[in-house]
Amino acid sequence: MPESAAEVTAAGIARLAGVGRAAVSNWRRRHPDFPRPVGGTETSPSFALADVEQWLRAQGKLAEVPLRERVWQQVAGHPSGVVTALVRAGAVLLLLRERSAAWLELAAASDERLAETLPAALEETLTRRFGAERAVRTPAAAELAGSVPLLRGAAELAAEAGARQVFEFLLGRHLDANPRQYTLTPPGPAALMAALAATSSDARPTVLDPASGSGTLLRAVRTPSVLCAQDTDPDLAALAALRLALASGAEVRVRTGDSLRADAFPGLAADAVLCHPPFNERNWGHEELAYDPRWEYGFPARTESELAWVQHALARLRPGGTAVLLMPPAAASRRSGRRIRADLLRKGALRAVVALPAGAAPPYGIPLHLWVLRRPATGVAASPELLLVDATGDGRPGAAGRDRLDWPAVHTAVLDAWLPFDKHGTVAETPGASRAVPVIELLDDDVDLAPARHLPPPAAGGGAAELAEVRERLSATLSRTVALTPPPAAPPRTDPAGAARPTGVTVGELARAGALELRAGGASSAGASAGPVRVLTEHDVLATQQASGTLPEEAAEDAVLLRAGDVVVPVLGGGSVARVVDETTAGAALGRNLQLLRPDPAALDPWFLAGFLRGTANHRQASSYASTATRLDVRRLQLPRLPLAEQQRYGERFRALAVFEEALRLAGRLGERLVRGMYDGLADGTVEP
Repeated sequence: MPESAAEVTAAGIARLAGVGRAAVSNWRRRHPDFPRPVGGTETSPSFALADVEQWLRAQGKLAEVPLRERVWQQVAGHPSGVVTALVRAGAVLLLLRERSAAWLELAAASDERLAETLPAALEETLTRRFGAERAVRTPAAAELAGSVPLLRGAAELAAEAGARQVFEFLLGRHLDANPRQYTLTPPGPAALMAALAATSSDARPTVLDPASGSGTLLRAVRTPSVLCAQDTDPDLAALAALRLALASGAEVRVRTGDSLRADAFPGLAADAVLCHPPFNERNWGHEELAYDPRWEYGFPARTESELAWVQHALARLRPGGTAVLLMPPAAASRRSGRRIRADLLRKGALRAVVALPAGAAPPYGIPLHLWVLRRPATGVAASPELLLVDATGDGRPGAAGRDRLDWPAVHTAVLDAWLPFDKHGTVAETPGASRAVPVIELLDDDVDLAPARHLPPPAAGGGAAELAEVRERLSATLSRTVALTPPPAAPPRTDPAGAARPTGVTVGELARAGALELRAGGASSAGASAGPVRVLTEHDVLATQQASGTLPEEAAEDAVLLRAGDVVVPVLGGGSVARVVDETTAGAALGRNLQLLRPDPAALDPWFLAGFLRGTANHRQASSYASTATRLDVRRLQLPRLPLAEQQRYGERFRALAVFEEALRLAGRLGERLVRGMYDGLADGTVEP
């Protein structure tokens, strides 16, 4: 095999063939002619992509590898590494976008000739787009020799989907596969930050991100004129440069280096700065930067690296320019930063602090803040008020987490407070949500800027009128629950000891017989994006609620979409749960840690299937136990062998139990809401005793 041939892992083979990884392991054991490993490790071997494709076709398991999958496997198995492959593919996609005729002329030659002539064309395109000092290096002809099949494939895919979309797909696959390697800003907060930074006077702004990562924040800016970015990671800087150049026609300037220690844009006066800085960084340059002129509001303590980034952002703004930074909540209240916070308030540089729901961005377990800052202009008086917004309750109730946040609601709540405040310098108070606080009230010993500390609570449950409505709904639900209560359990028609029990059959046996289809979930959320697909998450199944996750449109092709009559079972946690998909949930994608059972309606009734899957003894014998979790092997769950008519008789009873269960859940939620509202109302005086 030539050294430049692409390799693929067992997971990649499973994706190519549309099967699970267990099937690939079975193929390796059962078929002596299965391709031998050519690399990797003993526990995670890799195989030659061409050999795998040939074997799959010979076995009738693959008619044709989808082009997008072929290109991704060539990227993932590139001998020089995934990032190098992405950069080279991105450079060719940029050439195709900027000079399509030149690419077509070059591509008409042989692979050897293309590798020889491509560097000159890439050098011209990259220099024209990024300048002489740039983050993307032009590869030499010898380096391109092994990448030609990948480059041709990427160009062919771009002819179908577009150069920008192809690069986003490939980059997204890489980032999703390495979540711990990169700290990413999801699209939801990125769009909100870009909207907060936008002003009517900056129709085509110059925008800087001094800790750019993969370029998500700058990509969210609408109609930019110049995009400036800097990152310490050369690989991320190159990927961000190509991503931004493919996304817009703006001038793109991307540099490599530490913005605090080696600022690449010292003379820049940007219209806006967007930044998701590294959090809790002790080694940010405290010793060597003590006399830096950027510390206009005070020299940050070693533990206040975030306040160093705040002042760096302000120093790179033009007078009147806006900066939006994603900050840890501790930065609003740590005593070591109170003097800098106080000076930011006195000089009118800090304009708003917004508390986001937990799960908005990494680290996902805490509710991060957005700080909106504006560089003071000469002769303009400092604002006497600071806007505080608490958007922690604007995600879906009780569903904090990146897969379940309602970003349109968060976006609307924040901008509805910020836009009038930005225009008029004040805004009407919304209890529990937003308030323009006089700066003088905040300049105490702590200078605590956490929004929840200064916002009055909302009226309890909407007041007495809403509590009365909740009580009426609870009464109606309790009456319905009584009506739905199952009748007394009837004894068996024959003596259980002497009756012949129906023979049992496992789910795995039913799947092998074709009576049902098994699919594993794996859809993940990337936050708000154009044309999202709903995702039924593990939480949705356990809480019996509608699909609340989202999936980017470009990832929908790989998702398992639900149909009415499917049965969904969580595989983690040890709970006895099975849900039959109805018309309202049909069309959603199957989320992680869920198993789908799609019964053949001519052989299995879905409610009969779901009901027996919920049996406690059934779950106990099909579960395996680790030190920290319980995992359900769905294939080991058992059902009795019964005629379809008898299944349907059981199914009707199971369906009635599910309706009764949902009524009980609703009654519980309404009861908790009424009790909480009464406690709060009596405590704050909105309800008379």
